[in-house]
Amino acid sequence: MSEIGRIDLTMNDGSHGSLDDWRGKVVLLVNVASKCGLTGQYEGLEALYRARKDDGLVVLGVPSNDFKEQEPGTDAEVLAFCQGTYGVTFPLAAKTPVSGAVRHPLYAALIAAKPAAEGEGPWREKLAGYGITANPAPEVQWNFEKFLIGRDGRVVGRFAPDVAADDPRLTAAIDRALAEA
Repeated sequence: MSEIGRIDLTMNDGSHGSLDDWRGKVVLLVNVASKCGLTGQYEGLEALYRARKDDGLVVLGVPSNDFKEQEPGTDAEVLAFCQGTYGVTFPLAAKTPVSGAVRHPLYAALIAAKPAAEGEGPWREKLAGYGITANPAPEVQWNFEKFLIGRDGRVVGRFAPDVAADDPRLTAAIDRALAEA
């Protein structure tokens, strides 16, 4: 895989891995949170994973407490919530900072590779309506922002938080990435 593929990432069970663990697969990396207005996206992400995993898609959830502390639990609590509430079977990383000065090196590399998110705008405006200022671009805007990594390790897409798992923009990008050898 690429340089991004070799960056260490701690998984939910405490083991260490990297995107290279899914070499040859298409990875949809999503920073997730259990107490966010978008938390219901877990359902669509799990459905997408189950429907496309045999085609080579991996959904990787990366819990983060960066946005209004909407992921306050321990890694074990996050796992129990995801499995118990949404039947999540896709892999989860340990809680990881995804924005700001302390963001994980993987997210620094993802942002550098794809500084703009498709679908940018509506979620930022909705947050502003609640008096919340989202991170400015190119930072990760909020929970449930998605990065799509092709089989070769290149970042081939980035999608705003409110682009759901069944959004045609995302599914078309996944189809293209899965079609590449």
